[in-house]
Formats: sequence, C-alpha cells, structure tokens
Amino acid sequence: MTTITELLACADEVSGTSSAATTPPTGARATAGSGPLLPVVGASTTVPLVDGTSRTYANLDCAASAPALEPVAARVAEVLPLYASVHRGAGYLSQVSTALYEASRQAVARFVDARADDVCVITRNTTDSLNLLAGVVPDGGRVLVLDVEHHANLLPWVQRGTGAHAGESRTATVLALRPTVAATLDALRDELARTPYALLALTGASNVTGEALPLDDVVALAHAAGTRVAVDGAQLVPHRGFSLAATDVDYVAFSGHKTYAPYGAGALVGRRDWLDTGTPYLAGGGAVRDVRTDRTLWQPAPARHEAGSPNVIGAIALAQACETLAELPAGALEAHEQALRARLVEGLSAVDGVRVARIWPDSPDPVGVVTFTIGDLNPGLVAAYLSAEHGIGVRDGRFCAHPLLAHLGASQGAVRASIGVGTTAEHVDRLVAAVAALVDRGTQAGYEVVDGCWSVVDDTRPLVEVRGLDHLAATAAAACGPAVDD
Repeated sequence: MTTITELLACADEVSGTSSAATTPPTGARATAGSGPLLPVVGASTTVPLVDGTSRTYANLDCAASAPALEPVAARVAEVLPLYASVHRGAGYLSQVSTALYEASRQAVARFVDARADDVCVITRNTTDSLNLLAGVVPDGGRVLVLDVEHHANLLPWVQRGTGAHAGESRTATVLALRPTVAATLDALRDELARTPYALLALTGASNVTGEALPLDDVVALAHAAGTRVAVDGAQLVPHRGFSLAATDVDYVAFSGHKTYAPYGAGALVGRRDWLDTGTPYLAGGGAVRDVRTDRTLWQPAPARHEAGSPNVIGAIALAQACETLAELPAGALEAHEQALRARLVEGLSAVDGVRVARIWPDSPDPVGVVTFTIGDLNPGLVAAYLSAEHGIGVRDGRFCAHPLLAHLGASQGAVRASIGVGTTAEHVDRLVAAVAALVDRGTQAGYEVVDGCWSVVDDTRPLVEVRGLDHLAATAAAACGPAVDD
C-alpha cells in the first residue's frame, strides 16, 4: 500500500503541477486569486482519499492556523544554530540571540505601524495578549464588548479574577449586536454616552464571517467618550494588515499561528502607560529589577510581562512573517482575498440548501472567512466528507464564538472555509463542487461518530510515517471529545 511519505515524494506528479506553481504571481501577468499569493510550506502535500486515490491537500482552514510561509521556515532554520539564552547571557550566542529577539520585537511593531511611544509585548497568541491586557486595565475601569466576539475577546472581560487583585471583578458590559452596521454603531454611541468605560474591546474581523464594524467610526465614537479601543486582530492583521498610527486604535493583539508563523508567538502592541504600571502578567525572572523577601521591584514593559525564558524562535518567525507580508505590493493581499472570497460565496450560494452566514447586510469588505450550513446536514459530517472524499480541510463547530453562532441561528454549529495567501482558485472550486456533489448524491463512504467526532467507518487510508501518529481517527477523537465544539 502506498504511504503518505511516498506520495509526498511525487506530489508534483500527482497534482499535475510543478514546484513552480507555488511561486507568487507578479504584476499584471496573474489574475488575482488564480494562484497562491505567497509560497507556503506543505503546498504540495498529498493526502489519501477513501476511494484509494490521492489528491493535493486544499487547506481552507487558515483562520484556525495558517501554514508557515516558506521564508519563515527558512529563517527559523537559519537562526536555530545561533539559539541561546537571552538578555542576561554574556556568551557570544546569547548576545546574538538577544539582538535577534529585540530586532524581531521592533519588526513586529513596525508591521502594525506602532507609534513612537507604543510598546510591543511578545506573547503566545491573541488569547494570551488579551488576557494580559485585561489584567492591566486600571482598577475600577469598565470594559465594553459586543456579543459577536471570539471567546478570547469575551471571556477575559466577563469572568471574575481579571483585575489587579485575585477575586476582583472587573465590570464588563456585553452589548448585543443590532441588525445592521449603522444600528450597531448607534447602539455603541448611546452606550458610551450613558456609561463611562475605560476600554472598548472589539474584533477587527469576525472569525466566523470575516465581517467587522468600520474601525474609523468606532474609534471616533470611543475616543470622543474618553474610552480606549483594543482590537482583536487575529483575523484582521494577517488578512489585511493594520496600522495603529492610522487608525488611532490603542491596542492590537494578534497571533503568529494565524500570520503564517506557527512557532508559538504572538504580540500585544499599544499604549505604554497601562502596560508599564499594570500588574505583571507572570511573576518570575526577567520581569523584575530587584527582589527581596519583603518586596519586589518590577521592570517596565515589555519585560514586565515577559517573565521566564522568552520564545526567541517564535518571535523571529513572527517577525519574518510580518516582513514578508509587508513586502507584498500595495493592495495585493486584499485583491487576492476579495477575488477568492467572492468566487466562494457566489459558488456556495448557487447550491440548493446552502446558507452563507452574515452578521450585517451592510458590512463592507469582509476578509476571507466564509461560514455556511447545508440544510439539516450535521456540520461535522460535512467536514469529514470534504476531507475524506475530496482532500479539503475546513473547520466545523461553533468556532469559539458561541453567542454569535446562536444569533446566526446555528447553535449546533456550521462549516467554515477560510482563505490565505496559499489559497488558489482550484481550492475554492473544489470545495464548491464537493458541496454540490454532497447535496446532489450524498456521501460515497460511510461515516460514524466516534467519541464525539465524525470519521469514516473502517477507514483504511494509510498514514504519514510520523512518530506518535498511530491511528488517525483515534488521535482526532482524543483531541476532540464530546464536550469540545469549537
């Protein structure tokens, strides 16, 4: 039986393309969205299908975790031999690693166009960044959020114990979205006028539909009321880029694993004062200036919130991703996504029984995230079918946005396809054709729920020869479980 390892060796032959297919299009020679915008690791990876054939994997799950850019992987390989302890090491490689780490911090800050007095804290991811920010909001400061948020930008504000002292409750208000963007902005304006808030936290782009409120309008409303603005940039930053200086947003948080640098780093960038004086995120070495048994003197930010040995390689990877994306021609990223998103929405909308989710009918320019349902078909079954019979990776569930899914009438979940710089028109067309085939004739294989996860009955597909991967269905079920529906 042919293994995945053997298939990978002949991926170009199987897919009918050469490695040159991953070269990004240049100038007017390429139609936006027809090919990949940037080369990503694993673009030619081939996966087995249940009918015994194989196909190049169509990764339409970039909103969850995006593959590494090839320049990012190359940069990591380059710096790994230089890795050593940072900030306090006298050795030559320690000095090199420290310089690389701090240079990476500067590159990440430049990518989001940080102001001269902003600070960039290297974190694990967006969730980490927003929990950090929740801990430095001044005592008594009220926080306003919308119910469209990912749990990472909802739970830190509404749960107890997010303040400077254990058990303190930071008062948060969750504002229900309105039927239109205009009406939602009016509701925000009224709420900000009625109650003083220290911070308004909102998504830069929904991880469910790609939609967002216009940031310029939101920032103007908030700042007029004396309220700071924090943006969950997990989907916005890698899909559109972002400028703190141009938008006058106070804080932005984003993740490396969604910005084509899946090496465990993220960032929180914004106003220095709260970060300089707020409670340190972690207590430990590196965050302190002097420690005695009866008192501790803390460093200012960013060191104040980076206790322990930092993720040097992750920071370098994130910086390289930022620099690679910044080198794209103006408008190229947006044009690539708009073309593919329009193609995907148009194709899905033409299939009987398919409903594409939208939050607001008047929301402009959503990023490349499309969520849909197919009649009464279980989203988990749809996702399993797309993978096993067509080699397509999508997301199913409630996407860590349970209140929003309930509002959209999909409390039991939906299917999400998301576009990235490695996505091509063929990926989109394959998904649309697969959905149409499912509606027309159903699945060709048998499926069952195992420990809460949909899988192929008696799946005999070979696996990649990777240590620790014993059985695909069992591994997926162990990670999934009946209680996990994100």
